[in-house]
Amino acid sequence: MAVGLLGRKVGMTQVYREDGTIVPVTVIEAGPCTVLQVKTVEHDGYAAVQVGFDDKLSDRDLDRPADQRVRSRASRAERGHVVQLSSSRQKARQAAGIEPLPKADCEPKRFIREFRLEGESGDVEVGQVLDASVFEGVAKVDVVGTSKGRGTAGVMKRHNFAGQRASHGVKKVHRRPGSIGMSADPSRVLKGTRMAGQYGNARSTVRALEIVRIDPENNMIVVKGAIPGPNGGYVLVRPTNKCG
Repeated sequence: MAVGLLGRKVGMTQVYREDGTIVPVTVIEAGPCTVLQVKTVEHDGYAAVQVGFDDKLSDRDLDRPADQRVRSRASRAERGHVVQLSSSRQKARQAAGIEPLPKADCEPKRFIREFRLEGESGDVEVGQVLDASVFEGVAKVDVVGTSKGRGTAGVMKRHNFAGQRASHGVKKVHRRPGSIGMSADPSRVLKGTRMAGQYGNARSTVRALEIVRIDPENNMIVVKGAIPGPNGGYVLVRPTNKCG
């Protein structure tokens, strides 16, 4: 089953292998994820599984029982995505004999993503809960996250420019980019010229990270190396399709 998981970056540490070598690793809280939709080629034009992670609850509802929660953080549309809500349109569809789509019957989720499937969905059903055990037998994974935002940065930090010389006529422009184009021909700045600007806060993928350990009981997986984003940031983990 080529379905990944959504999770949260916990942080980095290091572990020892059985042969005594030390490995830098990142701990990821992977799941539990609830299957919200199963899309098929006949109905949607493509096969995919939509999963959600992290209940969208207000701070005051975190410690309340399920029957006493207010759900003030979720809109009606978000609630209707996971449970059947009574509405005039729903009643009209039922009167016309149209069966409603299956719902996961769970709390609204903060982080929702889809995983494309090559064939049919197989044994995945709406409402099913996926945990870290889906990666058992998987050697390497791809991790997709949002890199740390660093605001407006100069060319030395953003593009690793060397900067100007420290002396020999250079005055107060040591970190500036220098010339950004020609004067007469073409008399404009070429598209794609590397300059200062927004740095970070972009989707980033790290491919083929080795899985060092899996802890299904605590929904934790440990991968070798670093992944994008801050501690606590949402990430998407999927089996890699990279060869080698």
